[in-house]
Amino acid sequence: MTGSPRGGILAGMRKLWTKRRSGAGAPPGTLIADPAASPTRIRFVGFGPEELVEETIDDPMAIPSLLERHRIVWVDVTGLRDLEKIRALGEIFGLHPLSLEDVLNVPQRPKHEEYGDHHFIILRQPRAVMPLESEQVSLFLGRGFLLTFQEREGDCLDAVRERLRKGTRIRSEGPEYLAYAVIDAIVDGYFPLLDRYGEVLEELEDRILEGSERSALPRLHDVKRDLLALRRIVWPLREMMAALLRADPPIFPPDVRVYLRDCYDHAVQLMDITETYRDLGASLMELYLSTASNRLNEVMKVLTVIATIFIPLTFIAGVYGMNFDPDVSPWNMPELRWRFGYPLSLALMAVVALLLVIYFKRKDWL
Repeated sequence: MTGSPRGGILAGMRKLWTKRRSGAGAPPGTLIADPAASPTRIRFVGFGPEELVEETIDDPMAIPSLLERHRIVWVDVTGLRDLEKIRALGEIFGLHPLSLEDVLNVPQRPKHEEYGDHHFIILRQPRAVMPLESEQVSLFLGRGFLLTFQEREGDCLDAVRERLRKGTRIRSEGPEYLAYAVIDAIVDGYFPLLDRYGEVLEELEDRILEGSERSALPRLHDVKRDLLALRRIVWPLREMMAALLRADPPIFPPDVRVYLRDCYDHAVQLMDITETYRDLGASLMELYLSTASNRLNEVMKVLTVIATIFIPLTFIAGVYGMNFDPDVSPWNMPELRWRFGYPLSLALMAVVALLLVIYFKRKDWL
């Protein structure tokens, strides 16, 4: 990242508002796909303590027969372009149209909503750092299934898939434990991102203290903007995690809530680290302004000392630059007729300048 302009926060908000109001005037629950979205791909995972089936499905209508064969299923959808496939999945799993509308109308803030026999959870997973990029992940948790929607290919869930393949505890539990594993993987994905921002802030602090603050300012501004955007993600994420733990009746069984509490603690840590880095970014901005001000003061002090030294020299030169004729009156600058008048005037200037320099050094002004 070179510190080049990336557009301000208000520009980003205008872009977001323009995207959200594209379906303005349509009835609630109207599904509108983004033509620029990634192609829709459906990956099916059916598993149990002694079984695991993974396959890619082109036709969603093949899913009902698969649901009958497996105790727990995970349907992972990447890409939100194919509206018919998404609508078919909604019909198969009995999803509320409002929740599907939120799936397509990205980005949404992290939240949890209950729709009868299933729960709807929205998260944002990090994609890149500086500039910060995040992607919406929508989860539908119901009896015997977990349905996830992602904006495009590539995620932080490979560890969860590997645990399923290795036949660890996750295959013996219900979809609630799988949902916890997905949430935990997304939450933990923010820690490497924050570590990177911490390294960048330390680097910027060193550059500012070394006097290279001019080149550090654009990058510092970018970091502050990213941390503000990150706070707008992490804050509702923490509140959403707390809502999942407080839900009545409980969404997760007691043995899974223990792990979910640990995931909530991680969300709190993310919030604390984000706030700490935001404060550090503000402190670095103040340090930059203070350093720039001190450098300006040093320059002004040097220029002032130089000007002060030359003021009496200019006075002497001005006096002897007056056009008075010594032939008219013996009082008209008689030293102009001295044999060594010019060397004496230069010597006087040198002595005055030397005395001023000695005085300034004794006062610690130099």
